[in-house]
Amino acid sequence: MLAAASGAGTRYNTPVRILISAGEASGEMYGAGLIQALRHHEPNLEFFGVGGQRMREVGCDTVVDAKDLAVVGIIEILSHLPKIYELFHKLIADADRRHPELAIVIDSPAFNWRVARQMHKRGIPVVYYVAPQFWAWRQGRVKLLRKYITKALVIFPFEEKFYRDRGVDATFVGHPLADLPAPSITREAYAKRHGLDPHKNWITLMPGSRVKEVRMNLPEILRAADVLGPGNEYLLPVAPTLDNKLMAEKVGTRLIALVPEALPALHHSRAGIVASGTATIEAAMMNTPFVMVYRVTPLTYALGKPRVRVPYFAMVNLIAGEKVVPELVQDDFTAENVVAELRKIVSDGPDRFSMLEGLASVKARLRRNGVAPAAETAAAIVSLLLRISRSGVHTESAEVNLSG
Repeated sequence: MLAAASGAGTRYNTPVRILISAGEASGEMYGAGLIQALRHHEPNLEFFGVGGQRMREVGCDTVVDAKDLAVVGIIEILSHLPKIYELFHKLIADADRRHPELAIVIDSPAFNWRVARQMHKRGIPVVYYVAPQFWAWRQGRVKLLRKYITKALVIFPFEEKFYRDRGVDATFVGHPLADLPAPSITREAYAKRHGLDPHKNWITLMPGSRVKEVRMNLPEILRAADVLGPGNEYLLPVAPTLDNKLMAEKVGTRLIALVPEALPALHHSRAGIVASGTATIEAAMMNTPFVMVYRVTPLTYALGKPRVRVPYFAMVNLIAGEKVVPELVQDDFTAENVVAELRKIVSDGPDRFSMLEGLASVKARLRRNGVAPAAETAAAIVSLLLRISRSGVHTESAEVNLSG
């Protein structure tokens, strides 16, 4: 049945509204790709919801800007709750006015499971694209997906079994980043564009996509760059959820190039210092060896660490089932430790070659062999679900047809 959904599909006579909610930089990127893929199936779709510039560029009316939801940490979220709830109610009120026929929520579980609950209450089918990482911590929260979600589209291979074993209709569609081609710009052209020396080693610095992450991670990353010295060029991609002026202030007088996109920077860099999150997958997809770092407030760490149910923090290590990249978390995250680990992988040698092999293995595991790219696979399932919903068939009876 999934194959039937991969064609041109039904052409609706009137616009079909879809609510789509992506609360941070990576989710917005996935959302934009999914919107584009869905338009291949059905051009007469209208999208509105939560997103940023990338989603606006592909025609989504962003009722709430993703920048306003970019908060990290248990304690940090508490101070932002009034604003977050205000934005949440704004989104739900707009949904009540527009009456979407389907809702797609992407990552950001603290916000999006509440969106899913409200859409479920209104009888609107809900697709969770990039399902929450409840396998890592708070596994009891899976019951929220089971209760409110019609279909979960997961992007890591081990997630499908985890969620299906717990009663959630989940399908592994592949990781959206696994299908990205290498950036076409040459190293020389990129160097000229950003005032870099093409003959030096380049190091990409990625402190996170949220302001709080930058505040916690960037100072020590910059200290590491200071220790490494001017023999390298340093590139700092600025996520869409961050402000260039803020990042420039953080960098100060250091000779660090602020660049608009992560993938070209990673592709042309010898190595990276990368905060835990989607950026680690981006580095793996670009075959760039890196050191993973992360820090939160001591109280957030103390509250969160006992809930962690996985052996690694870095996603590439979880996917590989072994330690491919070093993890420097909390007190271990010091400039001296970062530099020591980085020096092992900048030069050719066993450590660098071993990491490159591990990253290649991770990249292969994130693809669904023999099928379309992740966004196209996800779009085919969403289109089929939408057609089933419009036909009057109860969506809970459609699991077999949507399993892919």
